[in-house]
Amino acid sequence: MMNKEIICGQRSGRIRIPSSKSAAHRMLICAAFGASPCVAEVEGFSKDILATLACLEALGAGVEREEHTVRITPVRRPFCAGADGSASDKDSGILLHPGESGSTLRFLLPVTGITGKRAVFLTEGRLGSRPLAPLDRVLHEHGMKITREGERVICEGRLTQGKYSLPGNVSSQYFSALLMTLPLLEGESTLSVEGELESAPYVALTEEALRRAGIRIEKPDERSWRIPGGQIPRLPERIRLEGDWSNAAFFLCMGALSEEGIVAEGLDFASRQGDREILTLLQAFGADIRRVAIEDGAGEAVAVKQKNRLPLRVDASQIPDLVPTLAALACAAEGESVIENASRLRLKESDRIRSTAGMIRALGGEVEELPDGMRIFGHGSLRGGTVQAENDHRIAMSAAVAASICESNVTVEGAECVEKSYPAFWRDLESLCLRGGENTQQSRNGKKERDA
Repeated sequence: MMNKEIICGQRSGRIRIPSSKSAAHRMLICAAFGASPCVAEVEGFSKDILATLACLEALGAGVEREEHTVRITPVRRPFCAGADGSASDKDSGILLHPGESGSTLRFLLPVTGITGKRAVFLTEGRLGSRPLAPLDRVLHEHGMKITREGERVICEGRLTQGKYSLPGNVSSQYFSALLMTLPLLEGESTLSVEGELESAPYVALTEEALRRAGIRIEKPDERSWRIPGGQIPRLPERIRLEGDWSNAAFFLCMGALSEEGIVAEGLDFASRQGDREILTLLQAFGADIRRVAIEDGAGEAVAVKQKNRLPLRVDASQIPDLVPTLAALACAAEGESVIENASRLRLKESDRIRSTAGMIRALGGEVEELPDGMRIFGHGSLRGGTVQAENDHRIAMSAAVAASICESNVTVEGAECVEKSYPAFWRDLESLCLRGGENTQQSRNGKKERDA
């Protein structure tokens, strides 16, 4: 286990944001079942992106990865995953390793039904206990059988077209999974939402990826889709994956706690990523926000710096991934902030409501845990201390945000968990300047010299 000491204080500088793993999952799956090879430009291969690539390779796609690109050669038609024997054996079927990536597992569950072959997902961490219902029931109704044996999720049978319906308050990933899979079936299908769809921006991101791949999907209304079958994704020969607003949020929040501010590069202001909402929330917090031009033209940039620090009231139903960093930000305000409609966070890499509250208490803050969120009593600063990351990348990175307002340094235990979504996070953090002009690494070296 790696422990990371974060020097307390404000930070400033420029950061290049890595590629969105949400966009990467979707585009790479489209490429793997497309008409021709495609090269994707990827700024940073996180563990979750690598998990999806490994599973696509097991399903029969060609994967050639270099430092900043990956070339995907589509699965052969008719789909014949494991035909070369490299990814399967007589007893286990096709073996897929999603690691701890919930997106990888949920997106590819119905995809395995296209092959008609037995597929076994070997999960890690909490992923094996995270729910698959009611997606497993719906897949069973359409020709598949999903069973769980400890950390193994076993898929059998061939998926058929038809009418699909799921409740909207469980997981938007189920809808994205079906939207990516149903066009590949022979006949027409429909998909409908029961009730309100939570995390709807993630489904919009899937729709955008499918449009980019030339897939036709009709929307008779806001709660249903008509999906013609027999379609093949047709991506350009080369695509660039947009920057990740979820990961940008950590540095943007640090900027809102910095008098000099932080510039985050490589973003798309027209993105369908729901976590682009961080700009609206930072505006409500009272931050100074400006769009900035980039000379190389690779994406856009935003500059954020401190102006006011106002309490927040956050409806997290559409932006659950932002909760830990918003909670850290709220500690900097004077007064009570409320985060609500976040009950699904209890089923993430950690019970993210409990672990976020634990992070705040460990640093000397005051927080009340609620069934679906939390109430934070901000006092403008935190004491500092040691945070247990609980194998949750967003808790570890949110602790770095909190360090901006701490009176003493912050130690994150289990800091290696950031590799799940942002492997270069600690390096990027250390590239920033602490208040006074030194970057974090220089300050750390100076501290060691003083201690000696």
